[in-house]
Amino acid sequence: MVSENAHAGKLTDLQISLLRLFDQGLNQQQTLEIRRLLMNHFSSQLTEEVNRAVEEKGYTEDDFHRMLVDDDFPVTRKKS
Repeated sequence: MVSENAHAGKLTDLQISLLRLFDQGLNQQQTLEIRRLLMNHFSSQLTEEVNRAVEEKGYTEDDFHRMLVDDDFPVTRKKS
């Protein structure tokens, strides 16, 4: 998710806070821990969004297999 400020070249409050955090003289291990924390957070959000979309569209395991092999798979399929 990109804010409108990011498009205008201005930093968001969160971006400024992160820059200040990383400017605190953290060692390599602390920096790695924070990066992992952020990656886990965004990974979790992505997983939730994908699960919501799969449920909303009613995709099955067979549908995912067909998506990989069938160029004409209808991506707008809705739950029956």
